[in-house]
Amino acid sequence: MKIAVIGAGVVGITTAYELRLQGHEVKVFERNSSVAQECSFANAGVISPGYVSPWAKPGMAWNVLSQLGNRNAPVRIAGLGIPEMVWLSKWWRACDSNTFTRNRKILLELSLYSQQRMQEITKRLHLDHDRGQGYMVLLRGEREQALIKPSLELMRSEGLELKTLSPSEAIEIEPALNTQNKLLEAIYFPNDEVGNCREFAYLLKKEAENLGVQFELNAQVQNLAPSQPLAIQLLGQSKQEMFDAIVVCTGLSSAQLLKPLGIHIPLMAIHGYSISAAVREPLDAPRSGVMDERYKISITRLGQRVRVSGSAEIGGDPKKHREQSIKTLFDVLDHWFPGAARTQENVQIWKGSRPMLPDGPPLVGPSGIKGVWLNLGHGSSGWALSCGSAKAIADMLTKNQAEIEMQGFAYQRLG
Repeated sequence: MKIAVIGAGVVGITTAYELRLQGHEVKVFERNSSVAQECSFANAGVISPGYVSPWAKPGMAWNVLSQLGNRNAPVRIAGLGIPEMVWLSKWWRACDSNTFTRNRKILLELSLYSQQRMQEITKRLHLDHDRGQGYMVLLRGEREQALIKPSLELMRSEGLELKTLSPSEAIEIEPALNTQNKLLEAIYFPNDEVGNCREFAYLLKKEAENLGVQFELNAQVQNLAPSQPLAIQLLGQSKQEMFDAIVVCTGLSSAQLLKPLGIHIPLMAIHGYSISAAVREPLDAPRSGVMDERYKISITRLGQRVRVSGSAEIGGDPKKHREQSIKTLFDVLDHWFPGAARTQENVQIWKGSRPMLPDGPPLVGPSGIKGVWLNLGHGSSGWALSCGSAKAIADMLTKNQAEIEMQGFAYQRLG
């Protein structure tokens, strides 16, 4: 089949690659001048299946509301227009235990499948994208210990390997960890990993091109038309190109792109921040990745750089930086790894808009319109879910059957 993939973030690139492996003629359309320029650009880089969990979970709504006045709260509401209020009401309704349990289960299955597929691709193609093995969660005090306990019990019941470490045991794994600050205990996930999402996307794009995938950059696709939903027309051009199928991987702009077809997708921008800086002294930097559970901030080692990521803003201006959120990233880095990075020079500050659905899981599968497929709405887990959702949608499109159960990711679940 001749297939168009719209969007060249890590989800779009992995989708194009998997479709080409199955023999399809694939063309990718990307509105930016390069690939991986939006959500894939400077994200945390963490692959942790146990932490791929629905945002909509029991107690989450109250937790967000209770911290509205906290300047360092991990989640904050930056704007409350009508779209935000509608989305929040749907999210609130999805925070029941039955919905959470169901979505948690399917996200874990997809994230494990995705990690396995990423490892297979990385090994087969010899991709070097600054990988690091292991992920450690740092618990400052008893409050964090109590809050994380139910999640850890759930992870253990699901068969995930994790270890509870004393401060001295944590330092054996991460020797640069600052021992002067209070650390009650740490949770270590030996099978988790970190990696450079953007670098992976670039490398896989080259492999896809070698297989014959075409990439058209600076190509803004017009909204799909009901009369010809499988026709791609670029902004400012009159000609159309026909395809046998289209896979939409465009993140936030997906809703507008698909709206004329009667496909309504309740996506919301959840903004997050990261800072990236060169390693100052390797012995003072983390070996792989850690997360401060209190502030939900991750610190990852990506080759010769350290990246600190966190915060979640609902609504607000995607181009306006909140100085307090950025300051918190620097503070947490200095707390655990003082002197690890050159934070006074050439620091990259990034704010990304993660496309999230109210109940959590992305949409992966047919749209209900013949030939139009969806692979979008991965939220903050696009890097962790990309290879699995790409393989699944390629299998569904080609063979009508994925290797894992994908019913929970269907568009029809939105009602």
